[in-house]
Amino acid sequence: MNVVFDRLVRWHKSASAWLRRMYAWVLSWAYTKYAALVLFIVAFLESSIFPLPPDTLIVLLALARPSRAFWYAVVGTVGSVLGGLLGYYVGAVLFDSVGQLILDSWSLHDEFAIVGEYFSAGAFLTIAGAAFTPIPYKVFTIAAGFWSIDLWVFFIASLAGRGLRFFLEASLLFFFGKRIEKFVEKYLGWLSFGLFLIVVLIVIAWRYW
Repeated sequence: MNVVFDRLVRWHKSASAWLRRMYAWVLSWAYTKYAALVLFIVAFLESSIFPLPPDTLIVLLALARPSRAFWYAVVGTVGSVLGGLLGYYVGAVLFDSVGQLILDSWSLHDEFAIVGEYFSAGAFLTIAGAAFTPIPYKVFTIAAGFWSIDLWVFFIASLAGRGLRFFLEASLLFFFGKRIEKFVEKYLGWLSFGLFLIVVLIVIAWRYW
């Protein structure tokens, strides 16, 4: 998955200035009574339509109210998985209209084609890996519907990947708080990717040895 991972991470880093400003506006809601709702909406949209990762919002909320860190992980996971189901539906039913529009809007056609090749090697690990790592997840959710990946496989892989990612963030912030804030913001994506590779190696070892 290293090719698509590198390409999609570079794409995220090159996000336009207006997109960064929009995300800053979203984060301004972090300390209001609507914070959990905003987190749910951001997580939902990130999995299907729009490139606004919910992780920074989870970090801010968990730092502000550490006792609710795991609740925010639940909200993010549920929103992301439901948004993933919408992305799946777009790929399966609305690809020629909505799906193409999403891919055109964010110039993700090449990445979309590469994802299809990874599904043939193992749909569950591909989806779970995308859900667990910093890869833009909407590409995988739409592709899963387009290539008719089993819906239960997609759902369980999404739940596992997103749940592990968001609960990892919540756990680090709940137990270490501000002492680990900068580390989480800077290195969590690579930490998640490294942990996912370890899981893949364990699965391969269990299957073939």
